This record gives sequence, structure tokens and C-alpha cells, in this order.
Amino acid sequence: MTSMVMAENRERNITNAFGQYGQRLFRFIRGRVATNADAEDIAQEVWYQFSRLVDVDSIEQVSAWLFRVARNRVTDNYRRKKTDSIEDFSYEDEDGETVVNESLLADFAPPEDDDLKELFWETLLQALEELPENQRQVFIWNEMEDQTFQDISDRTGINIKTLISRKRYAVQHLRKRLQNIYEEFLND
Repeated sequence: MTSMVMAENRERNITNAFGQYGQRLFRFIRGRVATNADAEDIAQEVWYQFSRLVDVDSIEQVSAWLFRVARNRVTDNYRRKKTDSIEDFSYEDEDGETVVNESLLADFAPPEDDDLKELFWETLLQALEELPENQRQVFIWNEMEDQTFQDISDRTGINIKTLISRKRYAVQHLRKRLQNIYEEFLND
């Protein structure tokens, strides 16, 4: 095959993949991020990465590759964002005092805290994926994107009490999943 024919096949395969998976991939990403702009940015990164592959034909399951890359990009997007509201990751000590592991959020932490930070974010993102979509979305909107329950309710039409209840279930699950990390930190 000449290089021109190979380039045409490659371009056709990329175009076909975009036509076949473009909208579904965007919806997948949009369900996991706050805004259309974030979803568009991530989708563009995924398609750019796909287009940069030397041998697109060697990918056996294009959809699996695209969605795996998208999931990784969404994870990277969450890691880049700072959260100011982390009260739901706090725990009560024996005296009933609320304790927050501030080193997880510190800008300048000792190198050993980097591993703990990485473990925290990996566990948090895994735990978020385990939640039902409605609980995960409310938690992300409220905690990670600082949207008020009123704003969420206005946008989605869901009752504020329902949103609060969904977030409470999410927080309970996340606390349970993050308990081991908290204990690990205390034992260091």
C-alpha cells in the first residue's frame, strides 16, 4: 500500500469513528463533568489523542479505547480542580471534634504526603464511580464545583430536599470508602 492510500484509510477510519462514537462519547463525558465547556474540552483532547495515533487500524475495539481515554481525562480534570469545601471528608475524633486531614489539600506538602494525596484522589474517584449517577452528580456539583442546592434545583427541576438526601447518601458512601485512608494517615 502506498503511503497516500494508507493516509486516506487512516483519515477515513478516524472520520468513521467520530461519526459512530462522537455523540455517545460526548454524552458520556458530559455526564461526568460540570459544564458543556469542560465536556467539549475533554472530548477534543480524546479525539486529538486518537487522531495522533500512528496506526489507528491496530486498535481492535475503538469504542473501548475512546471511552477509557475519556474516563482518564475526566479523572485528570477532577484532579486539576481544587476543592474548597471538604467538610464531608472530615471525621469526628474521640472527643467529638471534627478533624479534617488538611495535608491532603495543602499546596506545599512533604513528599510523603504526595503518595497519600494520590491515594486519596484515586480512592475518591473510584468511590464516586460506584455511586448511582444521581448521587454522584449532586455531590460533584455541590462539593467539587461549588454549586448551591438552589442553583442545582433551578437548573434540574429537582426538589432541594431530594438533592440534599442524594448528597447525604453519597457522603455516607464516600466516608466509608475513605475511612481506611484516614486511619492510615493517623497511624503515620
